[in-house]
Amino acid sequence: MFLDSSDHVVSVDEGDEGNWLMTYADMMTLLLVFFVLLFSISALDLKKFKDALQSIQVGLGNDEPPVALLKVLEEEKEVPRKIALESVIGLKSRKDRLLNEISEFIYSNQYSENVRLDFEGGNVKLRITGHALFDSGSAQLNAAAAPILEEITRIIKRYPDFKVNIKGFTDNIPISTPQYPSNWELSAIRATSVLKYLVEAGIDEERLTATGYGELNPLVPNTTEANRAKNRRVEFVLEEETD
Repeated sequence: MFLDSSDHVVSVDEGDEGNWLMTYADMMTLLLVFFVLLFSISALDLKKFKDALQSIQVGLGNDEPPVALLKVLEEEKEVPRKIALESVIGLKSRKDRLLNEISEFIYSNQYSENVRLDFEGGNVKLRITGHALFDSGSAQLNAAAAPILEEITRIIKRYPDFKVNIKGFTDNIPISTPQYPSNWELSAIRATSVLKYLVEAGIDEERLTATGYGELNPLVPNTTEANRAKNRRVEFVLEEETD
């Protein structure tokens, strides 16, 4: 009890002293709703998100979501159909991790002069200059190829959900030998030699393909020896399999 301004005794219901608990409980409920809402939009599509939001509002005693939220939800073109959970909690996709792992392999071993990493058409592309794997005019892997291919094999094994297309390329200087009648044969056999190495190292052959392109698809014009050296290459195109 307490005295009011007229010195009258005013009693206070003891239950009123616990009113702050109701406010605290309401705040905790709102926080719970907020985290449930975040979880809902992290993995559900728009329809499921709307259903979840409506159920939350009904649970709190409202018949329908606030007008502002309804407006946002109805503008489907401006709202992503699906928000990846990894974008909310900071996890990277397997493709991002693969890119990072290859990049670390290149720079930690100082291979940047002979090995390049690209991301093209949604696929991871690893490009290796020809002389880092083969001697001139040969399709036999040289000694320098071993440490590079060993590391590539290790990475490919760690990502079994990626198919690997091995592509061989040459410059435009014609070759004509009993073993390699043209640049096309040389590039195809080089790609096949790399494929054979990966299979013998334990990579499932069902994941691998090898293609020779000869002098087609040059990176730069074959106008100088430096440019021709860039065009002589082997590429690994890693494509993630989808269900």
